[in-house]
Amino acid sequence: MPAHTTSDSTHKFGATHLQGVNWLGMWTLYVKEVQRFLNLYLQTIGAPIVTTLLYLAIFSIAVGRDRPDIHGISFIAFLAPGLIMMAIIQNAFANTSSSMLSAKIQGNIVDLLMPPLSSAEVTTAFILGGVSRGIVVGAATALAMLAFVDFAFAHIWAIVYFAVMGSLILSIIGTLAGIWADKFDHMASVTNFIIMPLSFLSGSFYSISRLPDLFQQISHFNPFFYLIDGIRYGFTGVADGSVAVGVAVTAGLAAILWWCCHKLLDRGWRLKA
Repeated sequence: MPAHTTSDSTHKFGATHLQGVNWLGMWTLYVKEVQRFLNLYLQTIGAPIVTTLLYLAIFSIAVGRDRPDIHGISFIAFLAPGLIMMAIIQNAFANTSSSMLSAKIQGNIVDLLMPPLSSAEVTTAFILGGVSRGIVVGAATALAMLAFVDFAFAHIWAIVYFAVMGSLILSIIGTLAGIWADKFDHMASVTNFIIMPLSFLSGSFYSISRLPDLFQQISHFNPFFYLIDGIRYGFTGVADGSVAVGVAVTAGLAAILWWCCHKLLDRGWRLKA
């Protein structure tokens, strides 16, 4: 009997802690984060699609016909991938930042810290929830744009890679912002003074090749530039910068940010009373 009991307990442990990882716990937390935005799909998915299509419509009607082709492609075809990436990064950031800050304000952050999950497992599951929202919004926005934009889909791997990396990086930044912030005013300052400026000054609406040399060099220090330039390369086959450098920069940045987030959660910085 003792041997049989040990075998049973080992089997149960292995089912949820395969190779030392609490897969069931991670999956449960991930599903919670996904259900959180799916339950409000009109706000979290529908609204960003409508907003992005409004941007596209305004640029198409107001300036699209008067703008010359960029790198041999129409202005609208050049603009659309940037709008898709903006929708991805804004929603990935919003998902994790609002979830973390709401948990702190409502006092149920303990539900995130007390379960038998390591900080690495919490970090991974929490961030993947934001990645899922970013990818869902990006894919839905791209599908909605098919009625108005003739996409070439030049490099599918680049579309997938930079969409995933964009949502991953902004999910992590959103988590870091949620850890740091104590109220929604703090979060608004991050959005208004960091996320939005970096998004708009990254070549979303223009080619940086038309900027003066100094500003072109400055743009290469903006990580959002590599995300937008990379996904634009995937859709159109043209890029303002090096796609290989973009792959390296985004992968390195994601790894560094994930490690920082993991360490802050592990220490409970600004989370534990």
